[in-house]
Amino acid sequence: QVQLEESGGGLVQPGGSLGLSCVASRRAFDDDAVAWFRQVPGKEREVVAAIRWRSNSPFYGDSPGRGRFTIARDNAKNVVYLQMYRLKPEDTAVYYCSAGLQSERITTAMEYQYWGQGTQVTVSS
Repeated sequence: QVQLEESGGGLVQPGGSLGLSCVASRRAFDDDAVAWFRQVPGKEREVVAAIRWRSNSPFYGDSPGRGRFTIARDNAKNVVYLQMYRLKPEDTAVYYCSAGLQSERITTAMEYQYWGQGTQVTVSS
């Protein structure tokens, strides 16, 4: 079992920045991936960014935060960060950390076995 705990959410004005943290109790396996997803009511979770513990290549794909969000990890602390810049009202969502990737589909929410409780990010003036 892997416990994930997110922190750092809150209220920020449009154009502002916010950093999220995800602390993992342990790694599911050495080369596991940790991803950030976000969700708004009535919509499916969408991937924001992902990174593997043993890779230096973060994955953003076509995520809405590409170019504005940065994912990073601290292997010694089992922590994954999401730094968000130039935030927009449409970035408002609950942000979830996930781990325990069961396949190579790193952007697919259902492929992750473990999830945190989520942290609310609200972008509003």
